[in-house]
Amino acid sequence: MTTRVALVGGTGRLGGIIRDVVEQEDGFEVAAVLSSRSDLDEIDGADLVVDASVPSVSIDVVRAAVQRGIPVLVGTSGWSAERIALIRPLVDAAGSGALFVPNFSLGSVLGSALAAAAAPFFPSVEIVEAHRETKIDSPSGTAVRTAELIAAARSSVGPVESPHVDQRARGQQVASVPIHSLRRPGVVARQETILSGAGEALSIVHDTVDPAAAYAPGIRIALAAAVDVRGVVVGLDSFLDIGIRAPRPAAAKSAPTDEGDVPGQVARVTGA
Repeated sequence: MTTRVALVGGTGRLGGIIRDVVEQEDGFEVAAVLSSRSDLDEIDGADLVVDASVPSVSIDVVRAAVQRGIPVLVGTSGWSAERIALIRPLVDAAGSGALFVPNFSLGSVLGSALAAAAAPFFPSVEIVEAHRETKIDSPSGTAVRTAELIAAARSSVGPVESPHVDQRARGQQVASVPIHSLRRPGVVARQETILSGAGEALSIVHDTVDPAAAYAPGIRIALAAAVDVRGVVVGLDSFLDIGIRAPRPAAAKSAPTDEGDVPGQVARVTGA
């Protein structure tokens, strides 16, 4: 049986990469390609909705898929645990499935897992992430996911030490972890998690060099998983045995959220 895919945001950069993978993957076909401005009724008849739109549209895409009982794979950034909590009751009530993937890069998934595994051993943790100047949201979904994993891993030792976070220059706190976002030309995607303790520091760095090559393996894994997923699942690490057992973030409780103006790879670990 062939899975008919409706791709929302298929005219964008990530959407184009996903479309190429779907077209090359056995058992899948692109049934509809929508822009972020398209009428969402165009997803009717699809077996799977893939969302690669923009943060301000993404929640409507997910709701439209869930209301129709169509499983949805979300690659759009901007989904924190609190925002996902808004969708979870709808998915559960519909008996459908929603898979949220903050980053399709396997190297990025490993980098976040390594940061979470190391987090209980260092009192100070901060994240610096950089993307091209056209990226709408900040902090990135990958940085948010990494911070949430770090907080879960530190549940027994408490939040990270973050002095002077009342000052705007200290970054935005996510799950007690300060995140600093750079938006500049000449970079694709880069994240550095800096863990510091008495007399030492550990930096975990991931660079995306070629998005098409870096994302394709993760997109294939996500497509295969999304067809049969039930309930809400977050992260490619849910389907990978990477040999690192860090606690997973608890499901956030539903809370009012303003949904208005939501605005090849190299991975290395260095000790300093």
